[in-house]
Amino acid sequence: MKYIAIDYGTKRTGLAASDTGGNMAFPRMTLTMKTREKFFTELLAFIEKETPDAIVVGLPMTLDGEETLMSRQVRNFLARLRRRCDLPIFIITEALSSFEAELELRDAGLKGHEIDKVVDQQAAVRILESFLHLSEEHRQRYD
Repeated sequence: MKYIAIDYGTKRTGLAASDTGGNMAFPRMTLTMKTREKFFTELLAFIEKETPDAIVVGLPMTLDGEETLMSRQVRNFLARLRRRCDLPIFIITEALSSFEAELELRDAGLKGHEIDKVVDQQAAVRILESFLHLSEEHRQRYD
């Protein structure tokens, strides 16, 4: 199965996609939030182009497992996405994915603005890799 992952943000949203076998994750693009309608138009065009079997969305939590303001914003995004898309949607709890993605990019030699362009995509890759390593019974479906 092919999956796409979304690292939703109120300013930038990172997108990643797996191979058709659902084994590896690759960075794809970053969407910037201009208007909600334009954002969803671009997101749905990406989904149509990638033709995934399902979508994975990172749900940020604190290190103690508590929800945050961003968690609630992601849940609102999930509800809007569900109204616009019939594909199965999975959620995976995550913490520090953007921070860890930034460290990986720094280690790879990127700096400042170079990192800003791709950090959200790399965070989506981390989310998707975590999901792909879960057994099917541990994957949480959003309904």
